[in-house]
Amino acid sequence: MFIHWGDKPVDRHRAFSTDTSLVDFLKQRGPHSCFHSTAYYRRPNERKMIDKDWRGADLIFDLDGDHLPGVSDADFPAMIGLIQEQAWSLWNNFLEPEFDMKREHAQFTFSGHRGFHIHVRDPTLMGLDSNARREIVNYIRGEGLDVNAVLTGESSGWHDRIEIGMESVLHKLKVIAEGNGEAKPLLEEFYEILNNTSAKAARTSISRPRIKSLAEAAQSEERVNRLKDDHNFAVFGKETNAFWNLVKGDNSVVLGTAGETDENVTVDVKRVIRYLGSLHGKCGLRVTEIPFERLDPDSANAFDPLSEAIALTGGSNAKVELTRDDITARIFDETVEGGTGDVLATSDAMATFLCLKGWAVHLAN
Repeated sequence: MFIHWGDKPVDRHRAFSTDTSLVDFLKQRGPHSCFHSTAYYRRPNERKMIDKDWRGADLIFDLDGDHLPGVSDADFPAMIGLIQEQAWSLWNNFLEPEFDMKREHAQFTFSGHRGFHIHVRDPTLMGLDSNARREIVNYIRGEGLDVNAVLTGESSGWHDRIEIGMESVLHKLKVIAEGNGEAKPLLEEFYEILNNTSAKAARTSISRPRIKSLAEAAQSEERVNRLKDDHNFAVFGKETNAFWNLVKGDNSVVLGTAGETDENVTVDVKRVIRYLGSLHGKCGLRVTEIPFERLDPDSANAFDPLSEAIALTGGSNAKVELTRDDITARIFDETVEGGTGDVLATSDAMATFLCLKGWAVHLAN
C-alpha cells in the first residue's frame, strides 16, 4: 500500500514480483509513505480481499507515543524516550516471560515517527484469529482483570504489578490532593488514563472533579488500610472502581512495564505496516530495524532513532519559521526549542523534520 502526496487516494493491493519492480515504482512515484501486508495469502496479487485466500498473519504490536497519557509529541525527544521504554517493557515483562515468545521469531523496528513495532513471526501463532489476538491485548492492558482474584491467587505478573501500582497511584493521588506544582500534570495523566481505557469498558467518563474527590478520599489512612486488608471493600464509594482502573492503567505500572499496544494493529489479521527502510512522510525519518540488545533504552549502546534513523541530511544553512508553540526537537546533536513566529537557522535534516511535521515553514535564504 502507498500513500501519495496531496489529496490522491490511497493506493492499495499493489503486488511486485521482484525487488527491481518495486524500486522502479518508487523512483517513478516517490510516495509519501510505504506499507506492506502483515498477512500471507495464497494469491496476494488479487485486487479483492476475498480472492486472496488468507493463510495467516504476523502478530504485530504497534506502540505509538501519542497513546501515552499525559505525553505530548511537542517535546519529541522526551516522547520518543518514553515510548522506547514501553517497547522494551512490553517485550521484557510480557511477551517473552508470560507468553513465551521467542526472540528468534521477533523483529524490532522504529516506526519512522512516534513509536516502535514488534513483529512476531512464530509459525505457531500466525494462524491466530482476531479474537485470540484480542485476548492477548486485553491481558496486557489488564482489561476485565478481577483485582481481588489476582491478589488472592497464585503468584503472577499481574499480582506484582497491582501491588506496586497501588502504592504508585496512592502517592500520585496524594500529590493531586495537596495541589502543588506537580498536581495538574498528574491530574491530566489520570484523566487520560480513565477516559482512554476504563471508559471503553464502563461506557462512562470520569471527570476531573471526580478524580480530585478520589484523591481527597484516598488521604484517609483508615480507608487505605481497609482496602489493603480486603480488596473487595468499596472504600472510596463509587470511585473505588476508578481507583482500580488507575492501578491497572497508571503509566508507571501498566504502561511502564507493558506498553500501550494499538489494538487495531494487533487484532487486525489483514493489516498493513510501515515498510522497513522506507521514509515516513510525516517527518522524513526512516523505518529502521533495531537489534534486540539495543532496544533497552538503558543499555550502554541503546538505539537512538533521532540520530540513527536520519536519511535526509544535506547541508546546514536552512532557514525556517516555526508554526507551533512550545516545541522541542532533536536531530543528531542539534536541538531546537521555540514557538510560533520564531525564525531559526537549522540543518537541512532538522528543517526537513520540522516542515514535514507541520511545525515550521521553509524560508528562502
